[in-house]
Amino acid sequence: QVQLAESGGGSVQAGASLRLDCASSGSITGRHVMCWFRQAPGKEREGVAARDNDGTVYYADSVKGRFTISKDNAKNILYLEMNNLDPGDTGLYSCAAGIGRSEVVVEYPVAAAALRFWGRGTQVTVSS
Repeated sequence: QVQLAESGGGSVQAGASLRLDCASSGSITGRHVMCWFRQAPGKEREGVAARDNDGTVYYADSVKGRFTISKDNAKNILYLEMNNLDPGDTGLYSCAAGIGRSEVVVEYPVAAAALRFWGRGTQVTVSS
């Protein structure tokens, strides 16, 4: 059983940067995807960024050019580097993993909901 644990959230001012970590207790073998999602109060969960195990990455339009997803395979940690944060980036950020492809899980909520492994999330609050 794979367990995911996020860390790195916090309260920052607009324009600041944060890095989120998602540590995995085990390795996921075979073709899979690891992703970051966020959910703001009163809004639907949305895909932020995802990384296929072959290294292919995909970003939601709202974060392109500001966020970077990467993975340290030796440490089994998925990262989300977030720069130039905006109040619209506020939300509970969760990482997830499972069978899928990066573009599909970011763009299609049904595909995201099918991901097998989820963390509990880390809160990011951006004030203006």
